[in-house]
Amino acid sequence: MKILIANNTTIPVHAYGGTERIIWWLGKELSKMGHSVTYLVKKGSECPFAKVIEIDEKKPFAAQIPPDTDLAHFHFEIDETLPVPHITTVHGNSNSAKTFPKNVVFVSHNHAKRHGAEVFVYNGIDFDDYGKPMTQNKRLYFHFLGNAAWRVKNVRGAIDVADKAGVRLHVIGGSRVNFSMGLRITISPQVRFHGMLGGDGKNAILQASKGLIFPVLWHEPFGLAIIESLYFGCPVFGTPYGSLPELLGSKPYLYPDRKWNGRVDAYQSEVGFLSGKKTELVQAVKEADQYDRQRCQDYAVENFSARRMAEDYVRLYEKILNGESLHAEAPVFTPESVEEKFLPLG
Repeated sequence: MKILIANNTTIPVHAYGGTERIIWWLGKELSKMGHSVTYLVKKGSECPFAKVIEIDEKKPFAAQIPPDTDLAHFHFEIDETLPVPHITTVHGNSNSAKTFPKNVVFVSHNHAKRHGAEVFVYNGIDFDDYGKPMTQNKRLYFHFLGNAAWRVKNVRGAIDVADKAGVRLHVIGGSRVNFSMGLRITISPQVRFHGMLGGDGKNAILQASKGLIFPVLWHEPFGLAIIESLYFGCPVFGTPYGSLPELLGSKPYLYPDRKWNGRVDAYQSEVGFLSGKKTELVQAVKEADQYDRQRCQDYAVENFSARRMAEDYVRLYEKILNGESLHAEAPVFTPESVEEKFLPLG
């Protein structure tokens, strides 16, 4: 197939940028599988394994698609009729009413369900970009990985959990003084900040970490940080929101002394622990050594490879090229389905 992958960013990315990494790995794997890949991306992009076309913001996208394209895969939403079969992957959460096209894809089951849809493809990573994890090496601290400027990522909560557990925390994706969305100054000497870090620098920190502390306050659509951490043998300690339970293969965890109200707010699995209660996360972090690092890595490799992602998308491409739609009816998202802005962590 001749496949066009479109995104309104620049590639490659060297620091923060989950979607950019996903489309890079997807195109790379599709090329390995024998497909011809072209990127439609912003100025300054380059790629050794695919042709790159610069987006012209003054022209409609329909006029920028090469005429021999079999299928176009957009990674951002557009409101335009295209001359070729196409698919759209939604990577973020919506906050206003909308109707999606029938050929829309989300990045987890929870993500799809919350948007009135059914079809999803888990993101996958190229393990070659990370090197070989040393699962038997000495682990010295925990880490937080994400854009700390986003309050929903809850770096404050991660720092608090680490402090209460008496462990050191390395923050990748933020700084000690942050003016975004309100002033935040972290004075704890147990916390070290690394800014927006990628590549070998980020990999080296994960290589020596005991686990990811990830107490997000929103419904995480996917969470690339989870997969990256697991690959380095790091169990995940977070909140039970969005995709986290399914990504960890978690089962509901019932505390014998908890009055059960029908709401599942704690999960456990062989690769992590999730809870809406900070005290339980603190205790789980203290017991992090009980997790098998090799099993965490194996779990990531088994379930979240770039090759598996590419194969899943090819199956959807073929369905569309056969004249079928991914959804029988256009998925509808309504404001009533929007959760509160910040989910609780008690």
